[in-house]
Amino acid sequence: MADWPDTAELAQVLDVENVADWQTTLGRVQAAAISKVKQDVGRWDDDVDEPDDNLAQAALRMAELMSERPGQRTELLGRDPAYQALLFGHRRSFGIG
Repeated sequence: MADWPDTAELAQVLDVENVADWQTTLGRVQAAAISKVKQDVGRWDDDVDEPDDNLAQAALRMAELMSERPGQRTELLGRDPAYQALLFGHRRSFGIG
């Protein structure tokens, strides 16, 4: 199993130079991205479920997308091909839409 990515990893992906100045924002974006991954997997139970490498990378990708396109709805961001590929085989429930 893997760990969810942290803000330092997100800052590296986004090429943020002064991480201390952006710590709060990076933390919020990362938390929102992890929440999105859990939602897209479906029926996530924090007491027993842990991310694997693909889910951790999906959270990092979603955080990157959220940062680069702050006005875009997460539903549309979730259609990103790289994000979809990372979630492949992990979904427990499927939305209709």
